[in-house]
Amino acid sequence: MSYLFTSESVSEGHPDKVCDAISDSILDAILAQDPDARVACESFVTTGTVVIGGEITHKKGIEVDYQEVARQAIKDIGYTKAEYKFEAESCGVLNLIHSQSRDIAMGVDTGGAGDQGLMFGYACDQTAELMPMPIMFAHKLMKKLADIRKKQPKLMPYLRPDAKSQVTIEYDDNHKPIRVDTVVISTQHDPSVSQKKIKDDVIKHVIKAVIPENLLKKTTYHVNPTGRFEIGGPHGDTGLTGRKIIVDTYGGWAPHGGGAFSGKDPSKVDRSAAYAARHIAKNIVKAKLAKECLVQLAYAIGVAKPVSIFIDTKGSGAISDADLSAMVMKEVDLTPAGIIERLQLRRPIYRKTAAYGHFGRNDKDFTWEQFDLVTVFSKYLKK
Repeated sequence: MSYLFTSESVSEGHPDKVCDAISDSILDAILAQDPDARVACESFVTTGTVVIGGEITHKKGIEVDYQEVARQAIKDIGYTKAEYKFEAESCGVLNLIHSQSRDIAMGVDTGGAGDQGLMFGYACDQTAELMPMPIMFAHKLMKKLADIRKKQPKLMPYLRPDAKSQVTIEYDDNHKPIRVDTVVISTQHDPSVSQKKIKDDVIKHVIKAVIPENLLKKTTYHVNPTGRFEIGGPHGDTGLTGRKIIVDTYGGWAPHGGGAFSGKDPSKVDRSAAYAARHIAKNIVKAKLAKECLVQLAYAIGVAKPVSIFIDTKGSGAISDADLSAMVMKEVDLTPAGIIERLQLRRPIYRKTAAYGHFGRNDKDFTWEQFDLVTVFSKYLKK
């Protein structure tokens, strides 16, 4: 029996993603001056207002203009017109940041994890990116819409920054994608354009430009299904950092430990260990040790080594899951310091992770997407 599975994505202009962008921009601005800084930056946006809070500790003498960093992030996204009711130059920016708790710092300073928690990584052979197909198409649709808005504005001149996508894939009983069943795209727009024009343009310039024709069989298209989407962004809905954790990861296809990424420096294993788990899962699949792989890591605050490592290949492994876990424990340093060093996570690279997913991206700075463990892992293939 075939079945359907759905994942969603949101644009960089979605209010929650505006917050992720602000938080990660502040993180980058600090790491550029102090790679060892402790940053846990949260943002909140609503009509005409940005609130920045959280815990940040860095070396003396470092100066970051939080207000200017926030305004630049908002400008880059595209909120540059007063009619949006949220605009880079005129919005109010309230700074409520303070330093990290000394109680937490005690454990982190000795190389321990910055918090307790569990993190998941996943990879599969559904797509070239070794990601589940629904979330990859959902991200690509949003990226295409943004590229048109920013780089080809004459093509769809009525586009505004806020947008959402949703893709439903039909799978066969062997969990192989058969076709795209449904595509939903809602995009903010100027008042002057008709919904028919928007739908025709979205199908032609976005959906059919992203999704291969052979997968668009009897596909249902819903474009702005409410009938209008003029009010959007932080004026249409409040936003918070870290509220799109399923969008950021695997679109619900794989589990999530609950910890958000944006605004956190890599001593926070919510972020760094989730990247490490994806790195391990992706290299296991690429090394042909499994067709799909789920990796769970768990940590205790202030303790360096993970308290557990769990691997599940859903029966697709070339060797047992227990042997894969033993392999990872032997070959990969999963202490926070080891992860940070291996993946070079103290660089100011995080702003671009704030939209279109943290995984499945072809970017040299996304070191957790590299295949540098394949040679090591391949040695464990049974001859």
